[in-house]
Amino acid sequence: MLAPDHFFEALKQGGIGLFAGVPDSLLANLCAYIDDHSSPKEHIITANEGNAVALVSGYHLTTGGYGCVYLQNSGLGNTINPLTSIADPEVYRIPMLMIVGWRGEPGVKDEPQHIKQGRITPAQLELLEIPYWIVDADSDQDALLKDALDTMRSTNAPVALLVRKNTFSSYKTRRQPVMPSTLKREDALRELLALAGDSLVVSTTGKTSREVFELRVETSQPQRDFLTVGGMGHTASIALGAALGNPERQVVCIDGDGSVLMHMGALPIIGDVAPANLVHVLLNNAAHESVGGQPTVGDSTDFGAIARASGYRDYRVADSLEAIRAEWDGIRNVVGPVMLEIRITTGSRDDLGRPTSTPVQNKEAFMQAARD
Repeated sequence: MLAPDHFFEALKQGGIGLFAGVPDSLLANLCAYIDDHSSPKEHIITANEGNAVALVSGYHLTTGGYGCVYLQNSGLGNTINPLTSIADPEVYRIPMLMIVGWRGEPGVKDEPQHIKQGRITPAQLELLEIPYWIVDADSDQDALLKDALDTMRSTNAPVALLVRKNTFSSYKTRRQPVMPSTLKREDALRELLALAGDSLVVSTTGKTSREVFELRVETSQPQRDFLTVGGMGHTASIALGAALGNPERQVVCIDGDGSVLMHMGALPIIGDVAPANLVHVLLNNAAHESVGGQPTVGDSTDFGAIARASGYRDYRVADSLEAIRAEWDGIRNVVGPVMLEIRITTGSRDDLGRPTSTPVQNKEAFMQAARD
């Protein structure tokens, strides 16, 4: 395996002065090392992958230096506009190194939402005309990085490393949880699902949807949840559409801080459309927990001020089961949209499973629940 410390130092020696991106589980060890060994001005975890491309573009414009953008391959979609309209050799010719985690690589077992993305990732890079190198545990790190960085400099354009599963050896972050809460997400979800009754639920990607699924099984409840296993950042917009389509039914959006931050522009749209039946629950642990626990800015962001400025009719905050019950009772008769921020800690069960239903089965169950 490649050692994160050696890889990081090689990138620095190769001229990379700024690191930016959205964490990925395949890159978790490398991302953690970068975060622990960079200053706040040398490493920035961005709201989305397109932001990272723009960020390192601006860095190059004022320094002539080079930046590195890291991401999961599912985030390539967020990079396409700035890559093709800003960084492209036919536009501004902005050099950068992209490190892309290859989820869903053909022949490697993965979750349904990653299969197609993994299959088409090489073709996407080829269509974007971005030279790329496949990296695995047995790669000749120095030769590969020299080739990639020499190409980046000679073409004055983006290049990419496509990283296979289990490429990097283990590294544990030194960061400690910053959210002052001891409430576990699964406990908060158990309470929420009980309070929500027969409401339709749209839950965000990652461990949140996995826990919602298992809690329904645990309590033998029928599934009325749309498990957004992909599409990070779009949970609130899916919930808005569901609320507009079924105005007589309460729709509960269970979101995460990383998801809300990724496409925060959805909030003022929700406030403007003003669905009376939408409750937007924000589970905030200030971390990208599902991909390694890297920090977000959720601990320093005033989501209450943002919700109110966006036109939400009410905002509440809770950090205990008792507070969740009290605040839920407080918003019961409030015309939506309303936001309930629940501050939680990081951590989940080691034996947490994944949905046993297929995405299509999940969709059909949710649609049936919406008709009942």
